[in-house]
Amino acid sequence: MTIEKNGMGGGEPEQLRPARMQIETTVLMSRRGESHPTELVDISATGALLRRPLGWSGEVGQSWVLDMIFGHNLHIHLEAAVVRISDHYIGFSYSRIPEDKQVPLWNLLGGYADILENWKDR
Repeated sequence: MTIEKNGMGGGEPEQLRPARMQIETTVLMSRRGESHPTELVDISATGALLRRPLGWSGEVGQSWVLDMIFGHNLHIHLEAAVVRISDHYIGFSYSRIPEDKQVPLWNLLGGYADILENWKDR
């Protein structure tokens, strides 16, 4: 969804995305026998941003399994597709969240699950 600043048509349009919650935890990304430990930067109702592991050479469109552990009793295991890659980060969009992990994920996100925030693609 895009909106224009001041409704006047000038400048770059701002876009809305699901709000991101910044939380630190370790994530294991795995795909076809390849695995990389990394860190979660932020998480939303539709995806996650991870630090790019050294030596990682994936591509946009690849499907990865993400294993995230929060505290002592919350383990979220899901499938996600690479949608954005930079020198330091990898952006993922969830492609499959197991049914038994959906409610725990929404509970973790709390109010963030229902909020949209402005952002610009830079």
